[in-house]
Amino acid sequence: MDKNFLTRLEMLKKSYEKLINRTNEKVEEENGIYCRYKNPVLTARHTPLFWRYDLNAATNPYLMERIGINSVLNAGAIKLNGKYYLIARVEGSDRKSFFAVAESDNGIDGFRFWDYPVLMPETEVADTNIYDMRVVQHEDGWIYGLFCTERRDPNAAPGDQSSAIAQCGIARTKDLKKWERLADLKTPSPQQRNVVLHPEFVDGQYAFYTRPQDGFIEAGTGGGIGFGLSRSIENAVIHKEVVLDKRVYHTISELKNGLGPQPVKTSEGWLHLAHGVRNTAAGLRYVLYMFMTDLNDLTKMIYKPAGYFIAPEGEERVGDVSNVVFGNGWIVDNDGRVLIYYASSDTRMHVAESTLDRLVDYVMHTPADGYTSATSVQTLYKMIDNNKMVQQ
Repeated sequence: MDKNFLTRLEMLKKSYEKLINRTNEKVEEENGIYCRYKNPVLTARHTPLFWRYDLNAATNPYLMERIGINSVLNAGAIKLNGKYYLIARVEGSDRKSFFAVAESDNGIDGFRFWDYPVLMPETEVADTNIYDMRVVQHEDGWIYGLFCTERRDPNAAPGDQSSAIAQCGIARTKDLKKWERLADLKTPSPQQRNVVLHPEFVDGQYAFYTRPQDGFIEAGTGGGIGFGLSRSIENAVIHKEVVLDKRVYHTISELKNGLGPQPVKTSEGWLHLAHGVRNTAAGLRYVLYMFMTDLNDLTKMIYKPAGYFIAPEGEERVGDVSNVVFGNGWIVDNDGRVLIYYASSDTRMHVAESTLDRLVDYVMHTPADGYTSATSVQTLYKMIDNNKMVQQ
């Protein structure tokens, strides 16, 4: 075997192991709500060398990358048997996405991909692209993965190679390795993205948080975070969607919004993490925000802080699709620690850490949006006056 080949292979292996074994460092945030970590938890470079390189010197004498990986993003998350798992969207240089499982002992570093990505079964209508899985451990005993399945619009003009139809794909598993594909979710909406399964039955039915949308990109007359019930999960059909969190003019989610991971049940209500999209002169800006719904009426919003919870900062603002954070996975430990996994600019995965008590406090006691400049100033005046009284 060529000496240069062996030297380069050894260099690649050392670099890879150094990346995987790098210790992550907590970065204290001034806001007191959460802490970011210094390093991304998953990037394209975290994918195994044997995914990207043909390691046979006879067929790849220059040890070139044969299969390019562009990015790792938008991961669902789950904790099983003491291990932390991210079911990540891995996008190749060919723009096709697939799912792959990475595991860690502590949830903040040391994530290592399993040898093989997920071989997701298809329905009768083949998926062109699949991405952004929400992973939900349901009370029926199954682990469900809900994801976007994208296909070319069959009604598109012959020269139109961008019009697409997005729907919610559903699969289930017991071990994250073998997946059973179910029928795609059917709803009254022509397009569906960002669908999340509620972890408990509601009135004996499966409950879904949806995102009704008229077009592949534009929400149109739809938009907002919806809610609906289905008697079956094998052939899930929602006949009626109720929008529980509408889009509102001149807010962080005026253009689009959608639920992130499955909600977390607390003594005060169901805690939700979502993303909001607004338009700017520099393009779309994605941020994360939080809200809480009633324990018994899941469509009743009881708390919603104004503004964003997490927005892209520093290098997070740069990537394939800049100025974006997107989160569809979080894990709550038994001690109340919450690990919030989010992607930045459609390029890499990060983690932020908080506690359940802090997040509940944040959602319940942060002022709501008054929707005008005047009410924002009035809210600020109230805070200033209260602080002056405390300081006297």
